[in-house]
Amino acid sequence: MSVRDPAEVAYQEALGITLSSRIRLARNLRGIPFPDKASPEVRAEVRRRVMEAARAELPVQETLSDCAPLHRQQLFEDHLISRHLLEGRPESAICMDPAHTRAIMINEEDHLRIQVLRPGLALREAWAAANALDDLLEQKLDYAFSPSLGYLTSCPTNVGTGMRASVLMHLPGLVLQNEMEPIASGLGKIGLTVRGRWGEGTAALGHMFQVSNQLTLGMPEDRIVADLEEIVKEIAGHERNARERLKRERRLFVEDLVARAAGILTSARLMTAQEALERLSELRLGIALGLVNKIAMPQVDRLLLDVQPAHLQTAIGRSLGGEERDLERAGRLRGELGRRSAKRSQQKDAE
Repeated sequence: MSVRDPAEVAYQEALGITLSSRIRLARNLRGIPFPDKASPEVRAEVRRRVMEAARAELPVQETLSDCAPLHRQQLFEDHLISRHLLEGRPESAICMDPAHTRAIMINEEDHLRIQVLRPGLALREAWAAANALDDLLEQKLDYAFSPSLGYLTSCPTNVGTGMRASVLMHLPGLVLQNEMEPIASGLGKIGLTVRGRWGEGTAALGHMFQVSNQLTLGMPEDRIVADLEEIVKEIAGHERNARERLKRERRLFVEDLVARAAGILTSARLMTAQEALERLSELRLGIALGLVNKIAMPQVDRLLLDVQPAHLQTAIGRSLGGEERDLERAGRLRGELGRRSAKRSQQKDAE
């Protein structure tokens, strides 16, 4: 029996269910109307002031309203901008570090939204980084703040800490066992919300769900982070249990599901982004359950992003029509997964 790569084992344990963590802080400048009520001149001044304040920490700065739609789409697929900024809101901008782990959205619903992304379940680390960046900016910017209410925001649900903590999870076991809906309903009753992969208003494609807090007023930041962390661990436990029951009680079903996914991904000539997400999710489940040993999970995780429309077209270097994208996507999946599967088979034979 071959020995599994320790690095791959650690990767699967860390990212198998909980893919990433994000902390977002909503802030506004004192005495200036919120973006939706401000004039173009005022929004432009807000953009200038925030970009200047963030320049030393976040040197990658782009005026989104001047960017090509394809580039905005890629930033959206990377979870760096929201659907509001994807639409090219006037006088909007983004400031990022070179690694794209820290960013500020400017003139979204609020004047600025600080966000920090980390792989796996790393809410405390993300919060520490977001808090440090917030402190640096507050030395240069005069925030709208009320001693009784906290930070003032355009949406009442963000008033207080202005914090939205979220975790992206892969939950195919709960979906296939028809247990996701009651869990989501229960989370809503305790002040949490469950959304799709790209946040509010998006579907849970590929069995990917964002779990986040809804309440910020009257709750300290450390309590928000700690509560969400505990709930995520509990959900992950339910997902592990659901996967084990799938393998034990419905083994033929899940083996067939994974085999079909692998067959389609390595044979199809046309593939939509939605179908690619669904089939890659099923393949990812097969890897986690030990039913697939010729393809590594990091490869699948990279493909989950690479097959998205903007990333695909950026890699090609030109815009593609709908069928052209589906053709190119299918070709990439066949090539990537076919080569990796063959290579791992050769390695196993050598062992």
